[in-house]
Amino acid sequence: MKTKTLNDLFLENLKDIYYAERKILKALPKMARGAQSDDLKAAFEKHAEETQTHVERLQQVFEILGKRAVGKTCPAIEGIIEEGEEVLETFKGMPAIDAGLVAAAQAVEHYEIARYGTLKRWAEVLGMKDAAKLLDATLKEESATDEALTGLADGSVNQAALEAA
Repeated sequence: MKTKTLNDLFLENLKDIYYAERKILKALPKMARGAQSDDLKAAFEKHAEETQTHVERLQQVFEILGKRAVGKTCPAIEGIIEEGEEVLETFKGMPAIDAGLVAAAQAVEHYEIARYGTLKRWAEVLGMKDAAKLLDATLKEESATDEALTGLADGSVNQAALEAA
């Protein structure tokens, strides 16, 4: 049996996040359509554009490795997206839907932040400076999205859900 290395682990996790980003890209328009707040809709639409850039950056990392960009089924993101779909179904047209969508989106962001943080660190350890820069750029955008979602929740979304109760 071949010994597995950090390089192998890096590639497996890269495939995981590539799969996840592509699934997220499909989920974001549904979330935007389900949101009641115009600001939340706009945030989802903006993040869909960013997510397309994230996919492209990951493709660049695969190129750096000399590998074809392929995803590997990510059960974690499947579950997180499924929870978001449940919010869309259960709270459709209800005052709390936006609060639920923010929570679902932040679960996605936190997963991505964890993955990108790890991949960036491994790229640095492996001496992949260009890959580390690409991963860091995405990590910063994911963190900014998480902060923006918190701002929306604190600024209006949670209060709107509470006042309608």
